[in-house]
Amino acid sequence: MTAAETSFYDQLGGAPTIKEAVDRFYVRVLDDAELAPYFVDTDVIQLKRHQVLLLSQVLGGPTAYEGRDLATAHAGMAITGEHYAKVGSHLMGVLGEMGAPAHIAAAVEDTLKAVRPDIVATES
Repeated sequence: MTAAETSFYDQLGGAPTIKEAVDRFYVRVLDDAELAPYFVDTDVIQLKRHQVLLLSQVLGGPTAYEGRDLATAHAGMAITGEHYAKVGSHLMGVLGEMGAPAHIAAAVEDTLKAVRPDIVATES
């Protein structure tokens, strides 16, 4: 397999790197006073497992996310556009801290934009 054919998942370092990124991401999100209330009474361990699978799939990894679709999973949470942007900023910040190449970060950002309508309930 050539470098051009290597998945983003493998380029980042595979499962250990994705798990580390998700762990760092949730430290940031849960420490954010505006975002933490969304996670009250949430099984964060399970949420992290789902996020690892989802991010792995987005990056071309060998695992498939088989959880609820994003619209169903976020229904009734009243997630605002501002809060969604903050979550995305935390994820992009973690990827930057971990040295993700720009082309991979751009692909993740494109995915965040694509799924935004499934997650955001209000723009305010």
